[in-house]
Amino acid sequence: MSYETVHAPIGGRPYDIHIGEGLLEKAGDFITPLLARPKVAIVTDENVYAALGARLEEGLKKSSIEYDFIILSPGEQTKSFAQLESLTGRLLDLGVERGDLILAFGGGVIGDLAGFAAAILRRGCRFAQLPTTLLAQVDSSVGGKTAVNAPQGKNLIGAFHQPSIVLADIGALDTLPERELRAGYAEVIKYGAIADAPFFDWLEANAGDLLSSAGAVAKRVAVKKSCETKAKVVAEDEREHGARALLNLGHTFGHALEAALGYSDALLHGEGVAIGMVMAYDYAAHIGMCPDNDAARLRTHVAAAGLPTNVPLLNAGDALTPERLLELMMQDKKVESGKLTLILPHRIGAAEVVKDVDVAAVGAFLKNLT
Repeated sequence: MSYETVHAPIGGRPYDIHIGEGLLEKAGDFITPLLARPKVAIVTDENVYAALGARLEEGLKKSSIEYDFIILSPGEQTKSFAQLESLTGRLLDLGVERGDLILAFGGGVIGDLAGFAAAILRRGCRFAQLPTTLLAQVDSSVGGKTAVNAPQGKNLIGAFHQPSIVLADIGALDTLPERELRAGYAEVIKYGAIADAPFFDWLEANAGDLLSSAGAVAKRVAVKKSCETKAKVVAEDEREHGARALLNLGHTFGHALEAALGYSDALLHGEGVAIGMVMAYDYAAHIGMCPDNDAARLRTHVAAAGLPTNVPLLNAGDALTPERLLELMMQDKKVESGKLTLILPHRIGAAEVVKDVDVAAVGAFLKNLT
């Protein structure tokens, strides 16, 4: 087993992010020191359990850890208030105690839902992130954001609740459908686009390898670099009062697209982020904040990664009217006193949190996209 460790020194709850191959089969070794008793509850979905469940079971059995699986339906629609209620009830039925460790074993949906359940169960249980998608390994498993969606928008009901450990097994990515892998890659692009031009250069040179079945080394580099960047930002601003908002590049646009489409498989989260980043760069270029060449470069790389770059490609009809998108953008968590906040770039590798954005100008920009 080979792995590297990124330390996340977040407040009074620091934890380690372990990145490498074969971590699931050794999960018990990492988790045992965190256990008050040798028993865990595992929250996962049907797809992850079928593809990777046996590997995790092997790792827990080696350390004589008892476990119970709670297996949910896959997909963004699982991240709902109704599923949260059901999950917390099932965890209580299993006798999960405050000192126990809940394992979030899956992608971003499972991590967000199980993490939120842990945050509120018995007024706060500990949990571990075992992310199995590229998106979760580079982004959602780190930083302690947990939430469910509401009809009004994405991630509007939740809590900040840091995990006790993160185990990112690069081998788990081999089980992903190509579309899921590419969607996760959008979040990798984000890190270069907001704050690391040399990393963006590296991605342009290595994306083909990273997205291939033989790209384990490139995936590992990308996951580690992404986690290092996110851990540093979150350590400085855990509750997103300032710099952490930069990590939301493209998300205000992207979350509105997801909500308009009912959080369906028509648009994966990473695909929404990809389109949203292109829109953010294009809008910044439109208002003279970002060079046109940089906006074009971002769009070119997103497209080269096999990700969507614009709204019309979704063919979603009336659900994506400019008026509806703007209405949903105004439900974004960064809205303050009714004022829209956007993350906008100055160039590749440099972005800014822009408050009190001209809503009429954004509305006109959206109309020009259709």
